[in-house]
Amino acid sequence: MPKSRKMLSDMDAPYIRSLSELMQSQNKTTLASWSIDYAQRYILPLWEKKYPKDMRPAKALDSAREWLSGRIKLPLVKRDILECHAAASEMKGDPTSQAAARAIGQCASTVHSARHFFGLALYGTVALAYDRLGCEVPWEQIRDHAAEECGRMEASLRKVAKDGENYPGRTGSRA
Repeated sequence: MPKSRKMLSDMDAPYIRSLSELMQSQNKTTLASWSIDYAQRYILPLWEKKYPKDMRPAKALDSAREWLSGRIKLPLVKRDILECHAAASEMKGDPTSQAAARAIGQCASTVHSARHFFGLALYGTVALAYDRLGCEVPWEQIRDHAAEECGRMEASLRKVAKDGENYPGRTGSRA
């Protein structure tokens, strides 16, 4: 059995660069809202399929959404994000669930820093590929499937992208 990889790692790949260019045209709130929604719809079900009683990834997404709405403070979100990452660390023998939990933790972390947005592409696409193709196929097949998923992610983000936004390049503002 080939060793499974945890994430995509080529930040210069065309599909990652294209997402990066789109990211640079959006503010943190747009990126966080979109990535949380995407993770909830496509990545969280991968986790829940095997661990329906472990709510740590869902809690991280819920807390991030609560922060975006101004209902809770960032330290509470960070606590739930760390719990999600702990869940991922516990999944050493389950690459699909581990990548899914890492992607979810990164999506939730987008409220803290917009650059965490890339975690959805780097981990989430691999989780989806493992779920669809299995963990024993050659890495090239996983990478190709992940590249296709990046295209779907980009199309989805373009639907909610707003003209005139600017990526702040800093973590301190909500915009």
